[in-house]
Amino acid sequence: MIVTKRHSLRIAAVAVLGAASVALAGTATAASPAATPAAHSLPAAVAHQTAAVKATITAKPSVSSVGAWKLFRVTGKTTGLKPGSKVTLQQKQHGKWVSLPATVTTARDGSYSLGVKLGLKGKNDLRTFSGNVVSPVFQVTVR
Repeated sequence: MIVTKRHSLRIAAVAVLGAASVALAGTATAASPAATPAAHSLPAAVAHQTAAVKATITAKPSVSSVGAWKLFRVTGKTTGLKPGSKVTLQQKQHGKWVSLPATVTTARDGSYSLGVKLGLKGKNDLRTFSGNVVSPVFQVTVR
């Protein structure tokens, strides 16, 4: 019984210390020791902190200029989205964002690589999106 009790106390101590170190590594600022959460509420505070992570998506073209209908790649990484999420390329046409028939699913680590061919000559404003998450706009010139 003593070995089991020590073992469970050791596990509880490690869990509390681990949760405390994660909480301290975050950006939380406490004005006074009274504002610090109690040891029994740390795991809940850490769970709330990770649930509030904002989803993001990046996009980077393999070229800045390409010939019409020539293949190039758009690669990027997502955070806060489930693996296997659908990523679609959009092009700005006449002031509106139009989804192109270029779609791919994300890998386990959130990365993606999308093959693209564009025919609209000139500077093309492009972005990728998944659900309601949108990447920053980037440009590719088609010549």
